[in-house]
Amino acid sequence: MKHTVITGGAGFIGSHLCDALLQKGHRVTCVDNLSTGSRENISHLERNERFTFLEHDVTESFAPEGNVDNILHFASPASPPDFEPLALEVLRANSIGTLNCLEIARTHDATFLLASTSEVYGDPTRHPQSEDYRGNVNVIGPRAPYDESKRFAETATMVYHRKYGLRTHIARIFNTYGPRMQLDDGRVLPNFLGQALRGEDITVFGDGTQTRSFCYVDDLVTGILLLLESDVSEPVNLGNPDELTVEQFAREILELTESSSRIVYRPLPEDDPKRRRPDITRAERLLGWRPEVSRAEGLKRTLEYFRKWKTSSQ
Repeated sequence: MKHTVITGGAGFIGSHLCDALLQKGHRVTCVDNLSTGSRENISHLERNERFTFLEHDVTESFAPEGNVDNILHFASPASPPDFEPLALEVLRANSIGTLNCLEIARTHDATFLLASTSEVYGDPTRHPQSEDYRGNVNVIGPRAPYDESKRFAETATMVYHRKYGLRTHIARIFNTYGPRMQLDDGRVLPNFLGQALRGEDITVFGDGTQTRSFCYVDDLVTGILLLLESDVSEPVNLGNPDELTVEQFAREILELTESSSRIVYRPLPEDDPKRRRPDITRAERLLGWRPEVSRAEGLKRTLEYFRKWKTSSQ
C-alpha cells in the first residue's frame, strides 16, 4: 500500500486529492495547520482507517509515520486578498515549507510533487502561456510574496532533482473551481457566485475585458495524478484553455443563478493579470490529459454545492 503525504490537504484542491488517492488504495496523511484550510473538507474521511490528519505547520519540521512513497506539497495561502496580510506566511510556506517537504522526500526516497501556479507568469506578455515563458513578475509588488515564493519553490524542486536525483514533478495550476471553495475566498468565481446568491452587486475590477480560464477541480485532480505517475520532471501547465472575459463570466453567473444583481465596476488591483490562458500542449503530449468537464456543467455542480452550504450554515 502506497503512503502519500499531502500538505495543505484540508484545503480546496488538497481535500479532493485526499479523496482521489484514498479511492486509488493509498494510505493518506493530510498535513494542514488549518490557517486557510477547513476541517469540514476532510470530515467525511475521518473514519477511514487509511486516512490520518496531522494538524501541523509545514514551516516547522515534521516526520510522517512509517515509510513515505509520495509527498504532494499544496500548503500555502493562495487567494489574492491573502497575499498582503499573510505575506510572511505565504513566503514561509513556499520556501521553508518546500525545503522541509523536499527533505522528507529525500529521506524516504519518495516522489515529490509541487503545486506551483500560473502566477509564476505574472502579468504575461505572451499569450497563451507555455512552460518555456519566463514570466513578467513585479518582484516588489503586492502579489510578489506568492509569485516569487512559488518561483523559488520551483527552483528548489529542480535543485533537489538535479543534485540528488529526486523524482520530482511541478504542476503549474491555473484557475480552478468546484465544491469546497469558500464563498469568501476572494477569487473571481466564488466572489461572483456569493454576490449573486446574496443579491449583492457583482463587482468587476477594471473594465471587465481581462480574461480568465477556469478548470473544474475533478479535471485538475486527474491531471495531477497523471503527472504524479509519469516521469515528467519539467513544469507542466494544468488548466482549461477555454478563455473568456471577466465581464462575460459575470453575465454567465447572473444567468445561472437567475439573480437580479447588477454588475458594478471598480479599479483594477495592482499587477492583476490582464490575460490568463494556459497552453496545455505539454500536458496533452506527455500525459494524454485534457479537461473534459464543460464550464456550464462545472458551474452547475459548484452552484449546487454553494446553495447547500449556504442553507446548512444558516
